[in-house]
Amino acid sequence: MFASVQQEIKDELDEIRSAGLFKDERVIVSPQGSSIRVADGKEVLNLCANNYLGLADDPRIVTAAKEALDRWGYGLASVRFICGTQNVHKQLEERISAYLGTEDTILYSSCFDANGGLFETLLGEQDAVISDELNHASIIDGIRLSKARRLRYRNRDMADLENQLKASADARRRLIATDGVFSMDGYVAPLGEICDLAERHQAMVMVDDSHAVGFVGAHGRGTPELHGVIDRIDIVTGTLGKALGGASGGYTSGRKEIIDLLRQRSRPYLFSNSVAPAVVGASLKVLDLLESSDDLRARLRENTAWFRQRMTSLGFDILPGDHPIVPVMIGDAARATRMADLLLDKGVYVIGFSYPVVPVGKARIRTQVSAAHTREDLQAAVTAFAAARDEMG
Repeated sequence: MFASVQQEIKDELDEIRSAGLFKDERVIVSPQGSSIRVADGKEVLNLCANNYLGLADDPRIVTAAKEALDRWGYGLASVRFICGTQNVHKQLEERISAYLGTEDTILYSSCFDANGGLFETLLGEQDAVISDELNHASIIDGIRLSKARRLRYRNRDMADLENQLKASADARRRLIATDGVFSMDGYVAPLGEICDLAERHQAMVMVDDSHAVGFVGAHGRGTPELHGVIDRIDIVTGTLGKALGGASGGYTSGRKEIIDLLRQRSRPYLFSNSVAPAVVGASLKVLDLLESSDDLRARLRENTAWFRQRMTSLGFDILPGDHPIVPVMIGDAARATRMADLLLDKGVYVIGFSYPVVPVGKARIRTQVSAAHTREDLQAAVTAFAAARDEMG
């Protein structure tokens, strides 16, 4: 059977390559960190991981994971409601709720699963979901699984959001869904204005805060804390795989009744193995560190401001903001890939982002600053960017 479609698939792959959009996966042979070793053994500066607080290889986190492995075992070999819930899972859910200022939390294998299991559980044919056009793929796919009416509003456009709220006024339930931070641009959602509109039109608000929790806001509690709307957000989804240690796992946190319903009906929760105990134990340690000191957040803010200023002063097209996602806009996909390859040769590990990850004509190199970077690391990166640009002409 496959022989009848094999050539068609090969042709499609050839089209992707000829358009400069083929995504090669580079192999690294070291732990994740501010510097990594690639397959040829070369050590390079890592400027494109979600390792915002530098905790992915932090010895304290690794030790906590080992201790959890020894105490709780390798895995549960089951889903939560059968025989896959240990008290360490409940501890983490309680700690996340306390940290975020929410009523309850439910763990998932990933934030993709958290978003995939949310909308179909909460919304039916009588309901409507209103989604920012630049929301993460997991939100988009989660919405597709729901039978609710689907509406989109232009990115962070409050007038358009209000129009969609008015257009869905006949729905039984309405849910506004947005990223807290849009991962390709580093832009922050205007949650205060979103909550104002939600209250005016009797809608709920859901935020995927994967690129914020741990370091955005005065205590790292994410974009709801940044905007002072913690008590006005109904649902927060997020990941343990970025700032909170960088392993895997996700969560949905929010109103207790919603979390209770997810435990009963959310398919990715009911039919996926529990988060591995080592990840849970390490995540508890991460929360200990975040609640005891602001040092990592302060260092990340300083590093981000310095890198953005230096790149801008050299004439690079940097999307504005103060988030450690720092997109260097290139435009042409092939040119972005070429620059990323040159930078690797110069000791800086970055990736060119192009369609379908970003719109056609808006290819970029999405750099990401970490608290683990030194000032010397960032200066080396700036120097390499300037040299690669000169070499490309």
